Amino acid sequence: MVELAQDELKNLGKVWLSIFVSFSYSYVIGKITQKGFTRLVAILPVISLFLILPLNLTSIHFCGLTAFFISWLANFKLLLFAFGKPPLCFNPPISFPLFLLVACLPIKIQHHPPPKNSPNQENNQNPDQKSQKNSYPHNKNSQLQQNNQNPDQKPQNKSHPSPQKSLWNYLIKFILLSLIIKIYDYSDQIHPKILWLIYFFHIYFALEIVLAILAKSANFFLGLELEPQFNEPLLSTSLQDFWGKRWNLMVTSILRPTVYLPTLDLFNKIVGRKTASLLAIIATFIVSAIMHELIFYYIGREFPTFEVTWFFLLHGFCLCVEISIKKYGRERKWWVPPRWLSGFATASFVIVTGFWLFLPPLLKAGLDSRGLGEYAVAGAFVKRVLDL
Repeated sequence: MVELAQDELKNLGKVWLSIFVSFSYSYVIGKITQKGFTRLVAILPVISLFLILPLNLTSIHFCGLTAFFISWLANFKLLLFAFGKPPLCFNPPISFPLFLLVACLPIKIQHHPPPKNSPNQENNQNPDQKSQKNSYPHNKNSQLQQNNQNPDQKPQNKSHPSPQKSLWNYLIKFILLSLIIKIYDYSDQIHPKILWLIYFFHIYFALEIVLAILAKSANFFLGLELEPQFNEPLLSTSLQDFWGKRWNLMVTSILRPTVYLPTLDLFNKIVGRKTASLLAIIATFIVSAIMHELIFYYIGREFPTFEVTWFFLLHGFCLCVEISIKKYGRERKWWVPPRWLSGFATASFVIVTGFWLFLPPLLKAGLDSRGLGEYAVAGAFVKRVLDL
């Protein structure tokens, strides 16, 4: 088993070496080509390669994370890069180390809108200071001009801030994750449905901890303030709140400029803003479903059953219904349920539909047995290294 782990680590090294070389090539392409079709054609080989690389890995953790970081997020970032859009394309261009980190990792640099100045203050500023305001920051004391760099992205709702979480927050979740892994020793004595619920918390805690470690590492090396990838999804009060402001915010931020906004612009002139926004939501969930099916295929190497697709289509449709009802209700001043009630309803819907459509494909791919086996192999490998 330990020998297999060593072989997998070698494959992981080869895969990520290919990734670094590919991003180096993409960075050079950005220097020598204009944004648009020419740059897109030049980086299409990289995008194609990133769709193949996870097939060289068999570990659920290594393969799943590489597929998520590279086959999904990095490819979408490269598509935006081809057309001169953030997070990889700025004016002036970002440095190569920063380009590499933002491209490889699921991180998003935190935006700090500047205080509004009067026209006289703006005109009296030193020209060098004005130009500096439009540059990309290279330390945590610099400010990002969100309105100048990404006009498509709306400011975050003040009622749902994304504060930097304390170390205690992550420490508690790490302890809970450790307890969950220990509970699996008694899985034969636990009701299957209770075990499925534990799987949900396992996925959430593991994802948040891994992404937080990567974000903190980038923060340490470059001194940049990064936005948290999760915003306590267990406190969601609606599907709109869950998907848009709390769950896996990196995916939300990458799907907005790549899928939602282009679809909205496409249908806005045809069917009007209201209907176009609903169609854009459905399109976003369809793309998310396709990418999840792809990741599940990488993990299980089995033909998809499309249960995950139905999960996201159902949530996309229900989200559209929810938005329409809330808008209709606000206009007529309908009764608004308390947060505890709407939160309970949201959590129940997510868990029930997850039990029905999302979790079965993961279990079929061996999330439980293979995942626990990998924890055991990792423990044996670490013990062997420490004994040397």
